Amino acid sequence: MNSKWDCHAHVFGPYGRYPLASGRSYSPKEALLEDYMNLLKRLDLQHGVLVHPSAYGQSFELLFDCLAKEKSLRGVIVTQPSIEMDLKELRDKGIRAARFSARSGASTNFFGSASFEDYLSLRTKLRDAGLHAELWTDCKMLPLIESELINSPVDVVIDHMGGFDVNLGIDDPGFQCLLRLMASGKIWLKLCAYRNLLQDANMERGQVFHQKLLQTNPDRLVWGTDWPHLNVSPPPHTSTLLETLTKWTPDDAVLAKILSNNPQKLYQ
Repeated sequence: MNSKWDCHAHVFGPYGRYPLASGRSYSPKEALLEDYMNLLKRLDLQHGVLVHPSAYGQSFELLFDCLAKEKSLRGVIVTQPSIEMDLKELRDKGIRAARFSARSGASTNFFGSASFEDYLSLRTKLRDAGLHAELWTDCKMLPLIESELINSPVDVVIDHMGGFDVNLGIDDPGFQCLLRLMASGKIWLKLCAYRNLLQDANMERGQVFHQKLLQTNPDRLVWGTDWPHLNVSPPPHTSTLLETLTKWTPDDAVLAKILSNNPQKLYQ
């Protein structure tokens, strides 16, 4: 297998150098770049993708400094039309995408996030800058935005397996919408859904969803640790998450697509 990727992680601190934003909605413990690089080494992963955390608001110094220091990393920024930023300069800094939020319920927009409306405003500019969009959403919301995603001028990567509800099963209309989006070839998906499953204390219930996604379009799947597992108690062992992916993906060729070939296309 070629170089392997973790496509979703966050770093925080040191806070003496990179303080959190005053309006943040959570205050995580420090999760340093050095710790993350050591994690990648332990997991035998050669590349990582750092997603700008909302707790840093519009301060991107930590993300840019990490990318400048570690050339094996790529970044995902959070931006809005009101933020003065030359998107075309971001690729040279290691940025490959901008992240937006389109979640169901009252928590869809929060401090430090960019909305789906922001995505609609910026998607053409993202395309022209050679960037893609990443979307934190869920299967309740997907049917409402399906047509916009299918017709997007820029690739869209959906986070956290689309936030499916394991209790609704694979026939849930929202999950079926996710499968349609995957089958279209326009949408990519990050396989890091343990947030959906740990509450049930039974990761195995997610395997049938994973299998459906593999059957639908393995060429549009990538994997992420979501380290340092924010707001998950108790936090999972990251090595166990990678072991679960391997166990649930018995075809070595498909596993190589998820860990190597597909993320190479997206982030290299």
